[in-house]
Amino acid sequence: MQLHPYLLTILLLTCSNVFMTFAWYAHLRNLADKPWIIAALISWGIALFEYLLQVPANRIGHEVMNIGQLKILQEVITLSVFVPFAIFYMKEKPTLDYLWAGLCLLGAVFFMFRKKWLG
Repeated sequence: MQLHPYLLTILLLTCSNVFMTFAWYAHLRNLADKPWIIAALISWGIALFEYLLQVPANRIGHEVMNIGQLKILQEVITLSVFVPFAIFYMKEKPTLDYLWAGLCLLGAVFFMFRKKWLG
């Protein structure tokens, strides 16, 4: 069974974002007592796995979406991964700002995909 390019792109980008979110932010919690260069090298190592998923995701996604649609999809996935990470892993207090940002992104999704949806 082969996944539709949209679904495969979303799956790969979601996994990619998990790695990248940890690469960008987990060191703030886990390596705060280490020199920044150690955190940077560890983050770089984690980011390698992100790129191994992100590059094929973008290539597959570009077969069925234009670059703007692909970028907006990426941003929605990024926020979908980041918000739970910030709340549950980093123990940040959730605020309404996350909701407002999400609503803005939904607007962006509408404008980028409306021609496909509305014909």
